[in-house]
Amino acid sequence: MKPVRIPRRVDEPPHLLMWSADELAPMLIGLVVGVILGKAFVCTVIGLVITNFYRKFRDNHPDGYLLHMMYWTGLPMTKSKSFKNPYIRRFLP
Repeated sequence: MKPVRIPRRVDEPPHLLMWSADELAPMLIGLVVGVILGKAFVCTVIGLVITNFYRKFRDNHPDGYLLHMMYWTGLPMTKSKSFKNPYIRRFLP
């Protein structure tokens, strides 16, 4: 029987160089806004600083913590067509 290789990084977001997609988004948004405003370097540096803060936040919390907090504040980021209202804290039978 041949051993089966089990992938270890199935759920990780795609990477570009050393950044994951969720870390790269603030830098790219800063670059696009900076090009529009004519201050590309300044806005890209601001995006890099936001990425560093986000990386520290993400490393100190469990996976999915930010999505969980967004759900409980009423900003659901889900692909489902229906979900329970996050403002209802108690469900009665």
